[in-house]
Amino acid sequence: MSRGPVEIALEFGFDAAHCFHHDSAHPPYKRMHGHSFTAEVVIAGMPDPESGFVVDFAVLEAAAAKLRDELDHSLLNEIPGLAVPSLENIAAWIWERLLPRFPNLARVVVRRPSCSQSCTYAGEST
Repeated sequence: MSRGPVEIALEFGFDAAHCFHHDSAHPPYKRMHGHSFTAEVVIAGMPDPESGFVVDFAVLEAAAAKLRDELDHSLLNEIPGLAVPSLENIAAWIWERLLPRFPNLARVVVRRPSCSQSCTYAGEST
């Protein structure tokens, strides 16, 4: 059976606190505050003819669980690489950690559902 490329997605959630210290940050955001975040990771590619998988979800879930463990109930500002914990930087941070293991990573979407906000990161432009 001939098939074209597909995308698979896995979503995970975490709760974390952060604050912003830059001069242009609105005063409420300079204070410590928290959010419930969700992150969606999308892998694109051709399904393996034998397994039918682009990536085994169990492998992707294990990698996401490690990230969730690091992010969940943390102060994001204290995580190396997240001193400025914007949605943009969180999405790039997740990307950088997953890309070595999943070279077909297509995008990472980080959401704050309670704020109706999201950021999509698809790697650096070439």
